[in-house]
Amino acid sequence: MRIEGSFVVAAPRERVFAEITNPALMAGCIPGCEAIEVIDPKTYRARILIEVGPIKARFNLVVEVKEEAPPERVVSVTRGEEGTRASVISSNNELVLVPAEGGGTEVKYVSEVSVTGRLGKFGLGMMKKKAEALGAKFAENFRGKIEAAAAS
Repeated sequence: MRIEGSFVVAAPRERVFAEITNPALMAGCIPGCEAIEVIDPKTYRARILIEVGPIKARFNLVVEVKEEAPPERVVSVTRGEEGTRASVISSNNELVLVPAEGGGTEVKYVSEVSVTGRLGKFGLGMMKKKAEALGAKFAENFRGKIEAAAAS
């Protein structure tokens, strides 16, 4: 399943890049993120709670940054499973930061996501809607933190 979108942050691209690659800040922006641990400068472990319909799934994920080109691009791979192995998720992700018209930075994202197991049984449409809603909530949280910090 392909998930893509974009959002604008009222901050310079260099600052957006620095913050979007900051695991501590990201933990507070990702919906359902319960914990994040830095394994090394390019690898992170996270615990995320996702609710789809009546199902709650807690995923143990590993995010590996494959490529960084500051301040414009990050490529990563995410893999993980529920503790019970009932669902498995993997995604190839790309973030591209470009100057936005009128100032600020446009964050463009695309992910190729695969979900198997009990969450994978939900229809593609329902899973895609949930992923888009999580992406929109992340954008709202991230933009709020960066723009609030810039205002103070």
